[in-house]
Amino acid sequence: MAATEVAKGKGICAEGQALDAIHIIVSGSVRAQFPGGEIVLKKGDVVGLCDIAFDSHFFSYVTLEQSSFVSFPIKSKNSIIAVLKSKPDTARMMYTSMINQVFMVMASYAKSKEACLNIHKEVTSLYEKYVDICAKNNISSRSLPQFDSLEELSLEEDVNPWVLPYYVSMKDFPPELKGILASKIGYINGFLNQASLDIHSAFSACETMSDYIRDNISIFIQESRVDIFDLYLALYSRLNHDTEDAKTVLDTLNSIAAFVKEKNVLPEAMIDERLSEATAKAEVKANAAATASSGEVVPELSNSLDTILEYSGVDSEIADEFRNAVGRFKRLSDKASTDDSARKLRNEITKLFYQIYSEAFQVSIRSYNIPTVVKMFFNFGYVDEELAGAENAAYLYSLAEDFRGDSSLGVYTAYEWLLAIYRKEKDPSRNEFDTDFLSYLHEQKVAGKIDAATETRMAADPSERINFELSNMFPLVNKVTYARLSIFCPVFSEHNIIKPLQSCLLDVNTIKDAIANLEKIDYGAFYRETVYVNEKCGIPKELVNVRITPDIILFPNVGSRGVMWQEIEGRKRTTPARFMLSVFHMEDLTTTLARLVGEYRWEMCKRIQGARWNDIADRSLTSEYCDYAQFYKKNNELSAEAKEKIKNALVKAKNSFKEMFVRDYIVWILYEGAGSPRLNKIAREILCTYCPFPAPLREQVAKNPIYKEFIEHYEVKTLQKLHHIDNVITKIKASGQDVPPEIITNRAFIEGTI
Repeated sequence: MAATEVAKGKGICAEGQALDAIHIIVSGSVRAQFPGGEIVLKKGDVVGLCDIAFDSHFFSYVTLEQSSFVSFPIKSKNSIIAVLKSKPDTARMMYTSMINQVFMVMASYAKSKEACLNIHKEVTSLYEKYVDICAKNNISSRSLPQFDSLEELSLEEDVNPWVLPYYVSMKDFPPELKGILASKIGYINGFLNQASLDIHSAFSACETMSDYIRDNISIFIQESRVDIFDLYLALYSRLNHDTEDAKTVLDTLNSIAAFVKEKNVLPEAMIDERLSEATAKAEVKANAAATASSGEVVPELSNSLDTILEYSGVDSEIADEFRNAVGRFKRLSDKASTDDSARKLRNEITKLFYQIYSEAFQVSIRSYNIPTVVKMFFNFGYVDEELAGAENAAYLYSLAEDFRGDSSLGVYTAYEWLLAIYRKEKDPSRNEFDTDFLSYLHEQKVAGKIDAATETRMAADPSERINFELSNMFPLVNKVTYARLSIFCPVFSEHNIIKPLQSCLLDVNTIKDAIANLEKIDYGAFYRETVYVNEKCGIPKELVNVRITPDIILFPNVGSRGVMWQEIEGRKRTTPARFMLSVFHMEDLTTTLARLVGEYRWEMCKRIQGARWNDIADRSLTSEYCDYAQFYKKNNELSAEAKEKIKNALVKAKNSFKEMFVRDYIVWILYEGAGSPRLNKIAREILCTYCPFPAPLREQVAKNPIYKEFIEHYEVKTLQKLHHIDNVITKIKASGQDVPPEIITNRAFIEGTI
């Protein structure tokens, strides 16, 4: 039979195509691709043999070079037997080729399996090393969402462990034995079909493993930058460049890139780009350290103000005004002076700062690349290298590229927050008069300042949303979080720094840990009661508690105060509150967070209670506390000493019941939760009732007689609620339905074990 010539790169047959022939390779080579791998067939191998037990191909075959083939048509299963009977040499060739192909497919399978196991092992090892280096250098480690969900490879259909050794042993058969076996038509036909089935059994496993590698290799490097590579790159930014740990991190970045390249799944150009970014950052960091230690400026930061102004595209007149004002501010011997001239200068800078900030933001949403200096401006308020100080500017520069929040945890940098509003992922914040964006537009229409069409257009315009945020909440909160209102100036200045920036930087993990620690004492701080309906489970209406953590926005200043701006978004009670903090927070974060949560609890209770928030006939946190604070003099359960302390507390709180409660709440979190009683009996009972400890802590403090009575009262109420929820669960189970997770979570919440 004459051989057929086929050019390089041509397909012989494709996956899914009907199996109508097999082709012996007379010369050349062929790539046989299958889901999850490939093998190379050479002279003497038979194309299509692996698919012989089926009616169609599972492999796709493409020539790697000019090749020639001798083909045998297959019209039925008996066609193979006919070829085996009439062509003894061909039968021997098919037998040898099948052994070879099974061996290669199984070897590819084994290699893929090892690669999958290595991915899980490597990720675990890299993350543990990352956490260790962070802990060693007193740096808060970041979590990686994919790491928490990463599981080891699990194959529902796997190849039997004896299969590969079985075919490997056949490769070592002596030629005479192979010749004898190949002459047995029944044996050869059965062998070819069984081998084809064995190969096919590896396909589903290889495909699953291919998907596993493709899905999980991105945990190392991906375009979104939420990956292991980014963790190490960000860690490198926080380390001194000449330390052993910094060198270890750089070596690890190179090994991550090499590991990912080896898997040949992700674009090599992307890997090289990320690696070059790390190399560039290492050079910049080394230069920054050298110049900062010498008091010089990092070269990339020279003329920072000009870079920012040019990027913003503001009018030259505004640019010159701001440049001049910043220059005068730099020359002030006392930048915190309360003199009228210094005050006017700070006000001038403030006005121009937000105008430039707004213009620069509008440019950023239309451009792909934002210069590092501009990122420093957005997130830190940085404008000038001399004003910031060389060392501080270098540190900010090392942070800027990798500094980000985590929207899944509700933590946003200033820029990310504005971007979320622009993209309509978040609504603009209320203004200082507690009016939201849509209500403000309606008021403008009612006042005749805009018409209905303009109202509709502005409501849908992302730029108008940003303007509302930047004109109302943003400048006010930036000033309040700074704390020293009379001397506030929004530009980053060295004179505001009273301790190392590294020690007061707020990042995602620092905030997450602070919230977790607070919830260890007030576990229900962020839970809200809402109506749950599930007709399938026979639940017409059930009140359940859901956890809704606040959005935390990091403002671009060095400050010492937090702001609880609003307890919900709009009118919906199941939306996040908004807590604002300085990106460089100079005070104790635990105390600040306790204050914000205290304010949040008060305002949330007022919103839920409505007009009756201070009516003792309708018992609630605010009504009971107001009654206690208002009528403490007539309370016989309070000693004269306790009443005197309450009187002084009210004076310090300027007769604000809310402020007095917030101070008591801080004591509750910092001291009472640690088993150190500081509150009087009445205040303790109110907090024990409405801000209870979790069950393990309740059990612990109940040993103290001071708490025992209150804890016992609380436990009685808890048992009543548990009795009700257990009845609901029993009814659901009796109906043959699974208990909804909302009900299970609510039970754990009531019990205090969530």
